Amino acid sequence: MSSTDKVIYLNLPVKSVSAAIPFYEAIGGVQNHTFSDATTAAMRISPTINLMLLEHDRFRSFAPPSKTIADAKSSIQMLICITMNSRDEVDAIVQKAEEAGGKMDPSPSQDLGQMYSRSFEDLDGHVWETLWMDPSFAEGKAPEDQ
Repeated sequence: MSSTDKVIYLNLPVKSVSAAIPFYEAIGGVQNHTFSDATTAAMRISPTINLMLLEHDRFRSFAPPSKTIADAKSSIQMLICITMNSRDEVDAIVQKAEEAGGKMDPSPSQDLGQMYSRSFEDLDGHVWETLWMDPSFAEGKAPEDQ
């Protein structure tokens, strides 16, 4: 990773950091203890994607005071999508999420041949889409161009 690469930090409100950490470790996250405490957990998902899991009171300290924290179990504000290197990796992460207490496939799965996606919900109801895309298709080449 170079100094010009952009790094994403997703700040997610969670009810319990101690419950969220093992869930995210089960799907491949690695905790960064330097930026973690009793109410916050920094989780590295990839070299450029990090999660900041913040218990509600801690999350409120960063959020505009006029806004409430959405209950992700009953409403949705965004879908988080992460790419995988293969269809098997898509299936595996969704399975791991379910085994760790999440919900498998809350959104419809899609198999378009050149793209394959499934989803899972974490313990707090945040929806993650997992996507594999044929590299040729991702480069903008139509199937007949291959």
